[in-house]
Amino acid sequence: MSLAPEASLPATTAAGIPAAPATGAAGTSRDLLHRIVLALFIGIPLVALIAAIPVAWGWGLSPADAVIAAAMYLISGHGITVGYHRHFTHRSFRAVAAVRFALAVAGSMALQGRVIRWVADHRQHHRFSDRPGDPHSPWRYGKSVRGLARGMLYAHVGWIIDSVHADEQDYAPDLLADKRIAAACRLYPLWVTISLLLPPLAGGLLTMSWAGALTAFFWATIVRIGLFHHVTWSINSICHVTGSQPFRSRDRAGNVWWLSLLSNGESWHNLHHADPTCARHGALRWQVDSSARVIRALERLGWVSDVRWPQAARLAARRVG
Repeated sequence: MSLAPEASLPATTAAGIPAAPATGAAGTSRDLLHRIVLALFIGIPLVALIAAIPVAWGWGLSPADAVIAAAMYLISGHGITVGYHRHFTHRSFRAVAAVRFALAVAGSMALQGRVIRWVADHRQHHRFSDRPGDPHSPWRYGKSVRGLARGMLYAHVGWIIDSVHADEQDYAPDLLADKRIAAACRLYPLWVTISLLLPPLAGGLLTMSWAGALTAFFWATIVRIGLFHHVTWSINSICHVTGSQPFRSRDRAGNVWWLSLLSNGESWHNLHHADPTCARHGALRWQVDSSARVIRALERLGWVSDVRWPQAARLAARRVG
């Protein structure tokens, strides 16, 4: 695979999205079967998370399960945060072609949809953040207790079940024109299959037992996917309702520190919405941001360039007070 830099990108707005996109279009597939499938896909991992507590209490998880689950979480999770989000959506850095393709594959293994669909939705979110047009604002039903509870549920999972998606041609024309990324999207079922079956394969080989394959499938496939899904959705719901706001932004995005480790630094959400193209979201002291560490490592290897690191002047200009 070529290691040439990515092709030149079209002009963008301050949020790193193509200039002047249309307002997008809601998905039209709202049939009952579609809703049932999505509800099961979301509900089963959540039930697995709840079931994990008594399962672990009864006989624990093996070191092999823990290692496989952690490795898959880090690979697929950073595929979303470094790849889908900071690179493809906001173009916080440029990457050589091989790394660009690898990030698309790693993100696909988190089972959050094709990269082009994910990027289009997120770019629309930034254009209309916490205003009409935002696909998953928790404030869509008002500020009352009932309205906010309903809005947070919708921001967390409801918008996915509702099939509300941005128009890809309007919000992600750069990715649609990228042949490698289009190929990665066509192969999305393959990446999903690998993500589902690689953990039990590894667990079975490490323990040389069917029991090892089964427990690895439980912890490193079902629980891992369910956990990261709900961590990601918590950025949409929790981080737009609560959290500190040391920087000025035109929405309600806040920092939720206790989500920072599991979210790979994404829950330092206030600076991200104040300066969307910044490659590091946790830019203040003690703000752990593993995604920024990954980008720094790739930069030192010479595989990414033009990284938009935080600048003191830009941070000072956006500080509250």
